[in-house]
Amino acid sequence: MTTETPLPAAKRVPTERVHHGDVVVDEYAWLAAKDDPETIAYLTAENAWTEARTAHLAQLRDELFEETRRRTQESDRSVPTRKGDHWYYTRTVEGQQYGVHCRRAVRDGETTPPVSVAGAPLDGEEVLLDGNLLAEGHDFLALGAFDVSPDGRWLAYSVDNSGDERFTLRVKDLVTGELLPDEVPDTFYGTAWSADASALFYLTVDETWRPNRVWRHVIGTPASDDTVVYQEDDERFWVSVELTRSERFILIDIASKTTSEVHVIPAADPTGEPAVVAPRRQGVEYSVEHHGDRFLILHNDDAEDFALAYTSADAPGDWVPLIEHSPGTRLESVDAFSDHLVLTVRSEGLTGLRVLPVGDGDGHDIAFPEPLHSVALDVNPEYRTSRVRLRYTSLVTPDSVYDYDLVTREMVLLRRKPVQPGPDGRQFDPTDYEQQRDWALADDGTRVPISVVHRRGVPRDGSAPCVIYGYGSYEASMDPWFSVPRLSLLDRGVVFAVAHVRGGGELGRHWYDQGKMLTKKNTFTDFVACARHLVKSGWTASERLVARGASAGGLLMGAVANLAPDAFAGIVAQVPFVDPLTSILDPSLPLTVTEWEEWGNPLEDPEVYAYMRSYAPYENVAAHDYPAILAVTSLNDTRVLYHEPAKWVARLRAVAPQGDYLLKTEMGAGHGGPSGRYDSWREEAFVNAWILDRLGRA
Repeated sequence: MTTETPLPAAKRVPTERVHHGDVVVDEYAWLAAKDDPETIAYLTAENAWTEARTAHLAQLRDELFEETRRRTQESDRSVPTRKGDHWYYTRTVEGQQYGVHCRRAVRDGETTPPVSVAGAPLDGEEVLLDGNLLAEGHDFLALGAFDVSPDGRWLAYSVDNSGDERFTLRVKDLVTGELLPDEVPDTFYGTAWSADASALFYLTVDETWRPNRVWRHVIGTPASDDTVVYQEDDERFWVSVELTRSERFILIDIASKTTSEVHVIPAADPTGEPAVVAPRRQGVEYSVEHHGDRFLILHNDDAEDFALAYTSADAPGDWVPLIEHSPGTRLESVDAFSDHLVLTVRSEGLTGLRVLPVGDGDGHDIAFPEPLHSVALDVNPEYRTSRVRLRYTSLVTPDSVYDYDLVTREMVLLRRKPVQPGPDGRQFDPTDYEQQRDWALADDGTRVPISVVHRRGVPRDGSAPCVIYGYGSYEASMDPWFSVPRLSLLDRGVVFAVAHVRGGGELGRHWYDQGKMLTKKNTFTDFVACARHLVKSGWTASERLVARGASAGGLLMGAVANLAPDAFAGIVAQVPFVDPLTSILDPSLPLTVTEWEEWGNPLEDPEVYAYMRSYAPYENVAAHDYPAILAVTSLNDTRVLYHEPAKWVARLRAVAPQGDYLLKTEMGAGHGGPSGRYDSWREEAFVNAWILDRLGRA
């Protein structure tokens, strides 16, 4: 720390809020004024303070960044995927931040993906979109849509250059390479083409950033002539749009956190009126996949872990059961191909794939060898196929791409993401690391799974440093994933653990239901139980344990900091949702109304208000010793507004001034942080250097 960089002083401007007779004073509400120069000056001062406080880690940050860079094959190429008459893939080039999206025509007799020297362009390559060119003059780039028309003629794509997830939609002629004058600002993720590629469907958002309108754009006409195809006025519901794999129907999916409804438009009749598959019923969720003369319906009607049914595609009506509900086996999705269905299932905390032939023949589960793993279907745009592409990974196995023959059951490894030699020159060897499943016992007797990975030979005597990661919301499962930057921690003797707490979906729908609304505190107490278990079972000690989480996982971090500050040596909270009560009380903010079915509605329900008030991190900062805290946020984040962690850190300093609290704000990024891969590696190096410092391994 240098004497030239003073500790930022956040002014205190008491602002009263009264709900259900409760008077709350918020001294830092002024930080929500994003356009106020005083706010920007304060965030800039916080960044300077954080840089000064971590200046001693500069060399370590550089080392960690270099380790990630050296272990990554910088010039690389994805496995080409066939769609129609072309193979589609993405390349990266050493030194460039973003991918280059390409295709190459399918040649006579070519049935398997073409290969070339790693990262090199394929012979006959056609560059569709170069992210590096799109990013020129900007610090940020994200694509919201990348959608080639069924005939391969047009590319619809959308770009965000600020991080606020508001995209400008454009159309490129892939024959001439020219951009059409068609341009639509302020669109949302997702597009769908009509069968003849004459019309493009897209989404826009309302004033609370909720996607609520589906539009039809006729290629070659001005956006001012576009037509609203569907508008959703119930503020609980989000809308999305997609073309079925069969390219027969455009699906308009309308969903809240607990209820859904699907409308369909024949892709051959883009001006047709949307027809509802089944009217919404409160509490019933369903999704639709087209298959032949029927719609497949994945639903939870009297089926907590979901069941599969079908109805006529020509005249949707009653649902005919196809796969009955099986408690404990969560049906997550169904993918339809001409002669097979592939179900993504979840059982005992692990994902799996189940193949069902259409007509005669027995179904089967695809087997995988590792006790901890994650598997999912990859992009499979072809409907008439007997071969599917899948992705597989684990905590010790890099991302792997397979082709699986649905008839012969042959599985062929097409590519395993290479891991280059590390700084010591040694080639990565997965057998140098061990992964295993452990279980903690929660306060109410519930067994909570923990996934653990470490370098082989790490002692289990409490001496090892450890990072514990958690999320626990929205039924999102933290399935095992491989990470190159994580190797830098493991090789320094750090144990990495994932706490699969309630509120996630790892153990089925009930696992989610037991960690939301008026049972949300289970998420926090589960995480603390996992942390205590890691200490009790010899993996680490509390003074050598750092907790990490992001977004709703950042809420988890803030909650456990209040609940069990003695359990951790440090806490990393990235884009953290640490002021949930203030946000959920304001229906004008992005996401608020849709979130009432996740957290409850404190605006109308006193019980919900009191419950959220009792755990909201910002509301419950207390005058006790906190572990060191690093909060990382982004100025343009639309999902979790930057001022939540800014206010939280300011209050921590005021109420518990003896602690070490740092705030780092990305001034030109969104919810996911920096967008370029090198910038992302540097951000991860910054966080990991701070973690290693807290663990005594810097």
